[in-house]
Amino acid sequence: MFTGITETTGVIKNIVFEGTNKTFLVQSSISPLLKVDQSVMHNGVCLTVTDIDKDTHRVTAIQETLEKTNLGTLEPGHIVNLERSMNMKGLLDGHIVQGHCDRTVQCMDIKDKSGSRLFYFELPEADAGLVVPRGSIALNGVSLTVAGIEQNKFYVAIIPYTYEFTNFHTLQIGSKVNIEYDILGKYILRQLEVYRNA
Repeated sequence: MFTGITETTGVIKNIVFEGTNKTFLVQSSISPLLKVDQSVMHNGVCLTVTDIDKDTHRVTAIQETLEKTNLGTLEPGHIVNLERSMNMKGLLDGHIVQGHCDRTVQCMDIKDKSGSRLFYFELPEADAGLVVPRGSIALNGVSLTVAGIEQNKFYVAIIPYTYEFTNFHTLQIGSKVNIEYDILGKYILRQLEVYRNA
């Protein structure tokens, strides 16, 4: 379980294909602090550390993960957001994030607001009930507040710190990000669906 507060970013140094899986060699400032079998969120995706070598660590993503997230599009040199799993004795600064992405969504627009930036993302019709103004959402593993909804889009406001210290500064119109909707909203919608079909 995670909070959506990115600790640092890592650089993809190498990618090894193993059948339908991809193993990523990631260089970061937290790599030396990790241990094998530890869960670490990469762009919002919970992956297990399989090896550590000085300032790099290895993780593997299976085919299903590669198809449902933007990890399948990563190449050497790309930057990923990293977060270690939550310490239950610590503060929950973001919101409850599982690291189980629901899908990818495309960046539709970016507006500079002279102090912050608004990032607009597509909102699939099937997911419209999972996004509420001022509700929580995780994009590439970053816990954010939904600033507003416009027809088939929603937008978030990114402060300069988040823009600089996550991979939001690499996003462009057309970029795809991993999205994880608030788990509480997903449970509520699921219960309603079950009762309707009972």
